[in-house]
Amino acid sequence: MASVPLPFHAPARKASRQASMDARDDILVRVDHYIGIDVGTGSARACIINDKGDIVGLASENIGLWQPQTGYYEQSTSDIWRCICISVQRAISQHNIDPETVRGIGFDATCSLAVFSNVTDEPVSVTGPNFDSDRNVILWLDHRPVEETEEINATNHNLLRYVGGKMSVEMEIPKVKWLKNNMPKEIFDECKFYDLADALTHIATGNEKRSYCSVVCKQGFVPVGVDGSVKGWQEDFLAKIGLQDLAEDNFKRMGGIDGVNGDYLSAGELVGTLCEKAASDLGLPAGIAIGSGVIDAYAGWIGTVGAKVQLDSDQLTSNTPKNDKSQAFSRLAAVAGTSTCHLAMSPNPVFVPGVWGPYRDTIIPGYWMAEGGQSATGELLKHVIETHPAFHQALSVAESYNTNIYDYLNEHLREMKNERKALSISYLARHFFFYGDLWGNRSPIADSTMSGSVIGLSSDQSIEGLAIYYYATLEFIALQTRQIVETMNNAGHSISSIFMSGSQCQNDILVKLIASACNMPVLIPRYIHAAVCHGAAMLGAKAASADAECRTEDLWSIMDRMSKPGKKVAPTDDQNEKALLEIKYKVFLEQCQKQQEYRALVNNVVGPWKS
Repeated sequence: MASVPLPFHAPARKASRQASMDARDDILVRVDHYIGIDVGTGSARACIINDKGDIVGLASENIGLWQPQTGYYEQSTSDIWRCICISVQRAISQHNIDPETVRGIGFDATCSLAVFSNVTDEPVSVTGPNFDSDRNVILWLDHRPVEETEEINATNHNLLRYVGGKMSVEMEIPKVKWLKNNMPKEIFDECKFYDLADALTHIATGNEKRSYCSVVCKQGFVPVGVDGSVKGWQEDFLAKIGLQDLAEDNFKRMGGIDGVNGDYLSAGELVGTLCEKAASDLGLPAGIAIGSGVIDAYAGWIGTVGAKVQLDSDQLTSNTPKNDKSQAFSRLAAVAGTSTCHLAMSPNPVFVPGVWGPYRDTIIPGYWMAEGGQSATGELLKHVIETHPAFHQALSVAESYNTNIYDYLNEHLREMKNERKALSISYLARHFFFYGDLWGNRSPIADSTMSGSVIGLSSDQSIEGLAIYYYATLEFIALQTRQIVETMNNAGHSISSIFMSGSQCQNDILVKLIASACNMPVLIPRYIHAAVCHGAAMLGAKAASADAECRTEDLWSIMDRMSKPGKKVAPTDDQNEKALLEIKYKVFLEQCQKQQEYRALVNNVVGPWKS
């Protein structure tokens, strides 16, 4: 079921003409539609696009999130599916879309672990100690398997090369290991495991097919032929970490062996068609093509990097103005919401310390993806603002202006610049140095125990003090983005532009800071609020293009056709601000390095205290 290279003229259903029953009426044109379903940390969204890639319908519904104790985050696929159905029905009805025109559906979701019974196919609770709730999803940001993660990384198994040298506590294998350590054996032995996106395509079709994006990026699967991999799943690795029972029946509980008792697909390849039950739930006709799903950040890559933008020649990977696939190699997708993921594609594997990957076949067959990231960016900003003494005062003023706290603080910074006759906003925070790994470091340090530090903290409890602290947090996000980009480029990538999506695109000060800190343009997509689900809808278009042999149109071709022009934000041309950011970056690196050095010094002293 591999995609075939361009040129390929897939027999996709084109817009059809239906003759009116009344000859006096004009001929009606029926346009095909595709639905993208994005399941984020807090909501499920349905996005409907037409065959030109224009968004013609959008709706969302908040999903439940349970925190039974500190560091634990759980959800329910039953609740998620209910919210998906509400979103789809609302998008269809509110925008007067004929359900019969929907040709394909694509899913993306957070990289969370979903657990079902291998016997009944019903959800299995992940909530101890009784494991009797309907919450069968351990969310990506759940940090319960810290010890299990350390044990896995202590094996130094070769496959860890493909996750930046260490598995993250956010990945799914540590969570499976935690379940084995804490579940009654008779329950665990009947569990089968999915990445959330694969669980959704399973619910939609009834099929057990898995996506390379899910298993390669988060579950320790190494595609056949990569580094001697024969079965994809690494039996010796599972044995080393105490999960050898998952290798039974040709790894059936994880999805099986490709071509034996399993089927693995790149993004958007045909999983199957919408089954009768799921169709009834969604209010759609059965038989709609369902594309192989992806992790939400990867849908952000699909929804942004194909955008048609005017870049300088030194920011392109070839001299041709054509928006061909090679242009993706120089484009970093920054999908910025609660956290930020940084994704880059390359024609060959590039190993980067502290950056997950390289992952083959996850998006486009034969190509490699790398995934860096920041554990908390939107969440970090929220935390810094809400814990400051002036938060409630600032929120009250923002509400009086009928605006949100972020826009208010941005405007307040501009007013402070003018009042103090400062050359730039950055000058206001020149002596404030904030390092913000409050939720640990995903990239490039790959250390979940990293924390934060502040130099220049004062007793200022005013809104002005809050604004400076807020700006320093924006500055930290931008400088850490530079650190990640430089680490990737030093290892062999050729990133020269950043294609940004997610809620943080709306923050003009942050976007400009990222462009200036990294000294490269940042591109903002047309659909700022919907780039991720727009990418998911393209997966539906790819699935709908499948011919009788399940060959589908090349994904880049679809991205090129359906992506919309974006807006370019250039780095600052203020030489003073550039010089200040350069010094700030030097201090940022020292804060990062000194924290590790100080912790090592203390650990050497307190180590013997442990009994």
